[in-house]
Amino acid sequence: MRSLIILATVLLPLCTALAEPKALNLYIWSEYIDPQVVTRFEKEFDAKVTVDVYEDAESMLAKIQSGGVSLYDVVVPPDHLVPAMIKLKLLAPLIHERLTNFKNLDPAFLSPPYDPGNTYTVPYQWGTVGIFARTNASHPLSFSWGFIFDPKLRPESFVLIDSVRDLLGAALKYRGHSLNSTDPAQLKEARQLILEAKPKSLSFEGSVAGKNRVLARAARAAMVYSGEGARGMKEDKETVYFIPEEGSQIWVDNLAITAKAPHRELAERFINFILDAKVGAQISNFNQFSTPNQAALPYIRPEDLKNPAIYPPEAVRKKLEFLSDLGAKTRLYDEIWTQVKSR
Repeated sequence: MRSLIILATVLLPLCTALAEPKALNLYIWSEYIDPQVVTRFEKEFDAKVTVDVYEDAESMLAKIQSGGVSLYDVVVPPDHLVPAMIKLKLLAPLIHERLTNFKNLDPAFLSPPYDPGNTYTVPYQWGTVGIFARTNASHPLSFSWGFIFDPKLRPESFVLIDSVRDLLGAALKYRGHSLNSTDPAQLKEARQLILEAKPKSLSFEGSVAGKNRVLARAARAAMVYSGEGARGMKEDKETVYFIPEEGSQIWVDNLAITAKAPHRELAERFINFILDAKVGAQISNFNQFSTPNQAALPYIRPEDLKNPAIYPPEAVRKKLEFLSDLGAKTRLYDEIWTQVKSR
């Protein structure tokens, strides 16, 4: 009898562990993945996915640095932060043999400068930065960054994006400079544009919140990412998303596994699941961002493929620029951001 009790004591925790679903902790931008995709993954892999969200890349990096590296399994960093996260040893090298759907990706997005050989990341979505605005207003619409930065062109109410590289990049582009400029005079000029626009703006907001402000008619315009702009246009026909004529930013968000991921094997299965052609299409059809998954294109809604807000024409793409990792000179942007936020 005593032997049976001992055996039961040993087996009970084991049976309980086997009965519990596997866990996966995902840290991702808000409104960036179809909840049905998460549910499907949970069912197929007998897993429980916990999704935490962020609104700006700087907050994501800060949280990963302050303990998130051992809490989250999968994170979705933008291209320009990947080199810094690699240097800080926050990301784990991928085991490509386990990513059988890697072959589905568009070669144009493979082995990018920020991660040669896709050692640490695979592309998730790509898009642009632009302006989402209401069209039916007495104040004329200007398809320029001057709609934000020129007192003669800006509307009565607008929202600035709460992201140092995105906002400074827009100001630099408006003045005809690279959005990766480290020239002190050019950065000072961009800072002044933002400082002059700040008192006239409603607030600094994340892209989702800015889009929602315009939809709620609480703001005439907001700086947003293309997916929010495309979804907003679909929801309200009296709105438009445009890439300003001076040019803007093109970006790629990536799937990566944290260096101390508590559930490494399941994280790899999740990334491979996302790279499936139909799953990749389902995500882009949901969030209205552009897919880097070439095999997914036949499953993308035809109207989305023709939508210049999602897939800009070549003439527009020639005016787009990727953010670069600025290394130690990032401090120049940090200093400006502190000045902008404190005044």
